[in-house]
Amino acid sequence: MARYFEKISFNEFKKAFGDNKKLYEEYNLPKRETKCSAGYDFYAIKDYRIKPNEVIKIPTGYKANFGEDEVLLIVVRGHVGFKHNVQMTNQVGVIESDYYNNVSNEGHMFISLQNHGEEDYEIKKGDAYVQGIFTKFLTTDNDEATDKRTGGFGSTNIHRKRKEDKK
Repeated sequence: MARYFEKISFNEFKKAFGDNKKLYEEYNLPKRETKCSAGYDFYAIKDYRIKPNEVIKIPTGYKANFGEDEVLLIVVRGHVGFKHNVQMTNQVGVIESDYYNNVSNEGHMFISLQNHGEEDYEIKKGDAYVQGIFTKFLTTDNDEATDKRTGGFGSTNIHRKRKEDKK
C-alpha cells in the first residue's frame, strides 16, 4: 500500500480558508527534515496567535493515505510544547486509515492547540508546529471489527451508538 500526504481538494480548502487559489497552490505538504526524523512536520498555511488559556482549531489542508494496519499519530513538536507550553487538546491525534476521503470532509485533518503558557504564542505561515508519525498497530486474535467509517470527526462513536440502538 502506498503511504502519502496530499492536499485536500480546493472545494474543501475553501470551507476553511476561503476562495484563495494562490494560498491553496503555495502551501507545502508535510515532510521530514532529516533522514532520522520519525515525524513529518506539518506547516501552518497562515498565521495564528494563541493567547494564554485559549484553544484554537487549525485546519491543516492535509489528508493522508496509508495502510489498514497503520495509524498516523499527530503530536506537537518538541519546542512548541517544551519551550512554550502549547499542547494539543487531545494530547495525541489518532488518524485511522479509513479517515482518508471520508464523505464528511475528505479526511481533512485539524489540529486543536491550547496555550498553557503565560504569553501569546505565534505560529507564522510556513512554521512547523506539529508532526505526524506513521506506525503499525496490532489487533487482538479475536477481533471482529468489520465496519468502515462513513464520516469525519467522531463518526466511529456515532456508528457504535447506532449499532447499540438497533439491538
